[in-house]
Amino acid sequence: MNLSRFGLILIFAATSFFPALASAADKSHGAALFADNGCQHCHTIRKNGGNKGPDLSGVGRSRSKDQIRAQILQGGHEMPAFADILKESEVNDLVAYLHSCRDKNQK
Repeated sequence: MNLSRFGLILIFAATSFFPALASAADKSHGAALFADNGCQHCHTIRKNGGNKGPDLSGVGRSRSKDQIRAQILQGGHEMPAFADILKESEVNDLVAYLHSCRDKNQK
């Protein structure tokens, strides 16, 4: 293997690792936003939170990222819309976090 080919492989390996790091950071920030913005007053995740809204412990299993985003932005079913409240980056992080919530249905 020549040096330039090895360099390309090394660059590809390094850059393919960064999305995983960004995704973990996005999820972590999304979890903090969920807590800091009071989402847990209405929603439960893993038996922590309120019961006014649905349990979101498994929302990532039942809803796509686009569906989660639409619910956050547009609201509905007694949930207020947050399109004028949250920044786009905050919505992205909340979506990443909520889509990672994949627990089996809580009963």
